[in-house]
Amino acid sequence: MLIDSHVNLHAPQFEADREAVINRARQAGVGLMLTICDKVSSFEAVHAIAMRHPDIWASVGTHPHDAKENPSLSADNLIQLSERPKVVGIGECGLDFHYDLSPRDIQLDVFRTHIAAARRTGLPLIVHTREADEAMGDILEEEHARGPFRILMHCYTSGPGLAARVAALGAWFSVSGIATFKAAQDVRDNIADMPADRIMIETDCPYLAPVPMRGRRNEPAYVGHVLAELARIRGWSLKEAEGRTADAFFDLFDRIPRP
Repeated sequence: MLIDSHVNLHAPQFEADREAVINRARQAGVGLMLTICDKVSSFEAVHAIAMRHPDIWASVGTHPHDAKENPSLSADNLIQLSERPKVVGIGECGLDFHYDLSPRDIQLDVFRTHIAAARRTGLPLIVHTREADEAMGDILEEEHARGPFRILMHCYTSGPGLAARVAALGAWFSVSGIATFKAAQDVRDNIADMPADRIMIETDCPYLAPVPMRGRRNEPAYVGHVLAELARIRGWSLKEAEGRTADAFFDLFDRIPRP
């Protein structure tokens, strides 16, 4: 089964043809999609998509870009929303010190709120990190020492040092279309060293379309190109890569019944 572990189907880029995009994914062999909440104010739209489709599940959370929208976000609020049917993860959340679209102190506070919710619910924490390796590693290690929680490093493009730190905490990693980009050899080098049983694939659509679709709006139907590049990097057959990534997904998102 092809699984796209990170889609943004509520995005305005899909407003005109969302159902056609979903159908094209199915025709391409995508058997399951996880549509991601980028901010709590978008949750109802995200959740509604999951509820309309048996092969789509959802998360709840706020991206670091939007942390400023609700700096007083509480773990209780996230937990309450996570109890809705088909919600299987906390996030996308984390730190982004590249754009700094939210003040860093607010990013840090809101990220810790998500960690508390993940710890209390047992749901995976879906983590975005960019140019924040030291702070990210410190927070995850400090919070993990207070009580364990499960971690997914989404679309991992950070350095090998952070990868090693979070792998030691048992983290999973997801590979995106960036792995196919010509200038992304450092990303491919990290993929080669990721724990073999904790890797999954994603498109992060409508962003980051893989080669040969780069420059277009990304769709979950393109996730097979990510799988092919992962297989090439790891020396796996396509069948092995498909099986390994599906196993990793269901091991982490264990609220989803495995077909």
